[in-house]
Amino acid sequence: MARLLATRTLTVIAAALLVSAFALATVFSPSLPLILLLSMADETLPQRLQQIVQLHLPSWVWSWVGVPLLVRPAWLLPASLGLIVAGAAATMANRHVPRSHRRRS
Repeated sequence: MARLLATRTLTVIAAALLVSAFALATVFSPSLPLILLLSMADETLPQRLQQIVQLHLPSWVWSWVGVPLLVRPAWLLPASLGLIVAGAAATMANRHVPRSHRRRS
């Protein structure tokens, strides 16, 4: 029962991420970088995000992970996460649980 609930939850999360990626690509320009989208929400958000990452994580995380994500199209992050979560949901749904066979005596 718990596996079914987890699979359905992951499926809903994957669907929401993929729909949001489609919406971002449709409403805004498909080539709009994530940093510009974040700046449209709040002008100081990219700088605060950088400060948080550099404060709590090693310095290479910002330059090797943060900056490359921010210069990619805004729809790419939710689409990528949606595909990963959908794969996890499919893997959980296809995993067979071995049943114990009792021998008759």
